[in-house]
Amino acid sequence: MANIIDGKQVSANVKEQVRQETEILFEKYGKRPALAVVIVGNNPASRVYVNNKKKACETVGFQSFEYALPEDTSQEELLELVQTLNEDKNINGILVQLPVPKQIDDKAIINAISSEKDVDAFHPENVGKIMIGDYAFLPCTPAGVMELIHATGIEIAGKKCVVIGRSNIVGKPMAMLLLHESGTVTICHSRTQDLPSVTREADILIVAIGKANFVTADMVKTGAVVIDVGMNRLENGKLCGDVNFAEVESKVSWITPVPGGVGPMTIAMLMKNTLTAFKKQNLFFE
Repeated sequence: MANIIDGKQVSANVKEQVRQETEILFEKYGKRPALAVVIVGNNPASRVYVNNKKKACETVGFQSFEYALPEDTSQEELLELVQTLNEDKNINGILVQLPVPKQIDDKAIINAISSEKDVDAFHPENVGKIMIGDYAFLPCTPAGVMELIHATGIEIAGKKCVVIGRSNIVGKPMAMLLLHESGTVTICHSRTQDLPSVTREADILIVAIGKANFVTADMVKTGAVVIDVGMNRLENGKLCGDVNFAEVESKVSWITPVPGGVGPMTIAMLMKNTLTAFKKQNLFFE
């Protein structure tokens, strides 16, 4: 039976560290980190995420500012708001909740956010810094996955690491972070031939493809660490990951549940990035 990696507990630990450091900085300098969150339209899932981010800001002692724009907002209007926030010295982090309505080019918006306030780490400049290993911010989900792996006490160096999924948000940066810790990394995707033979080699398997219960017991190595980034809703309304938890749990050494695994980590790492941005912008590194 696998050990369960408790994302709720690990994320609570990260947020508590952020809260404590925030209070120390506030006592010393009288300033708190501030995160601006922009939401365009009425996507219910986006609304939940934005509310959760506001709640996390309260927990760690940040200021948070929400900018809720109507569904028919033009790209020019959104770019104008982003530029205003870029220039506002009281705002340390800017996050535009994706997806945005179809009349808006999300790449143009990501590129418009100041790289110093890009706490999602989606800006090309920050992506490039991750590639060369000289970064201030990390994409929140891959960074959260690394925290979960570290929580197991298992060393990544020398391990065979397999990432299923090659998205810019999770798969690609995930591979880079594992590589930076000297993992031997394979990225798999829809064109990978004989996927199970590749995944069975993995000491650490990270799954981020958005297909419910896709990874089954015959696809994993006995004793592997399995991190499930997927979040899928079944017809009965229940949430499940990309890994068939019931099948795989008995075969591996560590596994994340869904929900309660990677999900809580994403917002915790956003708080960590925002604190880093605050410190860098105010030169609070001592």
